[in-house]
Amino acid sequence: MSKLAMGLCGALLAGAALVGWAQQGRIDVRTAVTPMGTSSSNGVSFAWFYDATDRSVYVCRTAPTPGESIDCKAKAQLP
Repeated sequence: MSKLAMGLCGALLAGAALVGWAQQGRIDVRTAVTPMGTSSSNGVSFAWFYDATDRSVYVCRTAPTPGESIDCKAKAQLP
């Protein structure tokens, strides 16, 4: 009976050590950008997004033409 208890304790400690070792290299996940609002004018649509990680605002633009993609190059840092 004592050999069984020692074996279970050893397996439990080995499992806890494996979990602790596996989580030390864990990757931090960034928070997603938050949508702030949208508007459109003459068929061109705009959307604003806020990134809390680096305190910046992105402006994305899209046009009604089928071949044009979304453009999100505009960026402004907040103080």
